[in-house]
Amino acid sequence: MAVYTDVAADELADFLNQYDLGELLSYKGIAEGVENSNFLLHTTQGSFILTLYEKRVAKNDLPFFLALMTHLAEHGINCPLPVKGRDGEALRELSGRPAAIITFLEGVWPRKPSATHCAGVGGALAKMHLAGANFAIKRPNALSVSGWRPLFDAASHRADEVQPGLRAFLAAELDYLESGVWPKPLPEGVIHADLFNDNVFFLGDQLSGIIDFTFACNDMLAYDVAICLNAWCFEPDHSFNVTKARAFLNAYGRVRKLSEAEQAALPLLARGAAIRFLLTRLVDWLNVPPGALVRPKDPLEYVRKLRFHQSVSTVRDYGLMPSGLVA
Repeated sequence: MAVYTDVAADELADFLNQYDLGELLSYKGIAEGVENSNFLLHTTQGSFILTLYEKRVAKNDLPFFLALMTHLAEHGINCPLPVKGRDGEALRELSGRPAAIITFLEGVWPRKPSATHCAGVGGALAKMHLAGANFAIKRPNALSVSGWRPLFDAASHRADEVQPGLRAFLAAELDYLESGVWPKPLPEGVIHADLFNDNVFFLGDQLSGIIDFTFACNDMLAYDVAICLNAWCFEPDHSFNVTKARAFLNAYGRVRKLSEAEQAALPLLARGAAIRFLLTRLVDWLNVPPGALVRPKDPLEYVRKLRFHQSVSTVRDYGLMPSGLVA
């Protein structure tokens, strides 16, 4: 979450008149994240999140995101619900941006995830994958293999400013992943595609909710697992923590067991997930809008993660036995 577009108090008050949410008491921007402008609202009816969808998010995709949250909530997944106005619509416009209000979830995201947190995420991700199985709307993953080369082209001319040799490193990895090795077919469905620790809330050690579905799409379910291995199972020095990975994968497998083909593909999927976030972070790092209240995330974190995945030849290195789950 972040703030790119400011909202005046009188403009927001007029906007809220379209809802039955009471009177505005206070609001403040949320600085975390990089994609959209987000505000915490306090009204006489409670607390809510206001999101203004910025240019990277296509307006035509917004009905997918909002309908998905409603679908998942109706199928037992604790996630925010879009708030509809008096006209029955959840999506409208504010400050020249598409905008929506969603319900507020209690909890905090873990700054230092433990193996217990990782287990909670594994179970919740598997439940989300099962809950999304009968979601009717489809959205392709624009940030899968075919979407990585345009990101590279947008940033490659300055990549070596961030780290000498980075351009050649990225080019070689892209050449490999585009050479036909990307796994298929594997079980597909709705994936979150961005389930980092700041998108998962906990109350103590209990997971209380999943937020931010603006990258959700249809893709291989195991690719979502690979994204989480990158997001949750490395330490602050970017070294891999196999104990966390084992906890995550075991918990996922107790709800939805990974097939043998999915297990075999996991190292390659993890490489793809690593380069996807390396590239988007690199583009953001080099193109922070002037005056934006945003903290771009360091792309070099994913260089070391990618190098680790390049060295992996079997899911044993992730704490998972090829024949099934570790006891």
